[in-house]
Amino acid sequence: MKNIEDQENLAGKIALLRLDLNVPLKNKDILDETRIDKIIPVINFLLNRKTKILVISHVGRPKGKKNHDLSLKPICLNIEKKIKKKIKLITSNLYEITKDKLFTQKEEIIFLENIRFYREEEINDSKFAKQIASLGDFYVNDAFSCSHRDHASVSKITKFLPSFAGLQLQSEINALKKITSDIESPITCIIGGSKISTKIGLIKNLTNKLDNLVFVGGMANNILNFKGFKIGKSIKEDHCNNIIDDIFINAEKNFCKIYYPEDVRVGKNFDSHSEIKSLKDISKEDIILDIGPKTVEKIKKIIENSRTVFWNGPAGYFENENFEDGSLQICKIIENNTKNNSIYSVVGGGDTIAVINKTGSLNNFNFVSTAGGAFLEYLEGKELPGIRALN
Repeated sequence: MKNIEDQENLAGKIALLRLDLNVPLKNKDILDETRIDKIIPVINFLLNRKTKILVISHVGRPKGKKNHDLSLKPICLNIEKKIKKKIKLITSNLYEITKDKLFTQKEEIIFLENIRFYREEEINDSKFAKQIASLGDFYVNDAFSCSHRDHASVSKITKFLPSFAGLQLQSEINALKKITSDIESPITCIIGGSKISTKIGLIKNLTNKLDNLVFVGGMANNILNFKGFKIGKSIKEDHCNNIIDDIFINAEKNFCKIYYPEDVRVGKNFDSHSEIKSLKDISKEDIILDIGPKTVEKIKKIIENSRTVFWNGPAGYFENENFEDGSLQICKIIENNTKNNSIYSVVGGGDTIAVINKTGSLNNFNFVSTAGGAFLEYLEGKELPGIRALN
């Protein structure tokens, strides 16, 4: 895979830059700028190389139809302020645009309107990809989070132009290799979320690489139930005992230790105050909504004895401050051990990032992934179409 950083003689050329700017919008206000902040370096890199940039991106799921609520305009305005350069948004029909009339002499960066306004994008239409490709001299994929999609502007376009990995995409792959192939052991995975079935591929693929697998959050309820503990009215997934049995068998076979909560914080509902309980004291009316202090201390010791830590999923219902302590403590422990260079930390998942944003410590981890589905599929060992197309 060729990287854009290694390329020379880019001045005066037009780069087709695929980004993922699918940020949450409410009344055209951007609610989370994390993804935007991560793509500023590749824009600045190309501008410094005197390259003209044509940005391809999307927001939301317009299903091949124009939708003014899903325009890239508010995102363009946001990026304008960050890079201190004027950005033109092209809203005319993409099939009517020609390369020679794209840029005026002064223009450096142009955005195409939401690429998913065209149904051809998601069906990976070859003619559509060729039309997009006709607008530039080379292609840069800096949208790792879209690279599990076999879409025209992600994979098919590489058939028509010299194509390169962007800065963020390469950083993402390098970081994920730290927990899949270029591992410094001992390696610990702390995994949360509500459903084991959605992450079973990830767990199976990583178990033979891990030294420690720590279950927290709603996922841990399934483990506790499997182990014979009462979990009251706590959220759990049905019909997953065979999955859990396989996880334990596979972990034992690969000398991977599995950990789950020793104590928990419970409530009678999601809005109630928290009460710390040992596992034997959980009543039939209790809902497990966070891990307890003994479990936090156990996780702290595991992290301190690790060299690599991967965290995916909060420890509880962190949206209620009465049940946020476990997630915030894990965040703080990983952050502190990252700061003193005792571990390499990789963090991923929307809810996990939401926890980190509560603490304002996003930049204190070695790598924070915003890639969602692509992140999980890569860790499951699947080949991503957007990455394959660059090789």
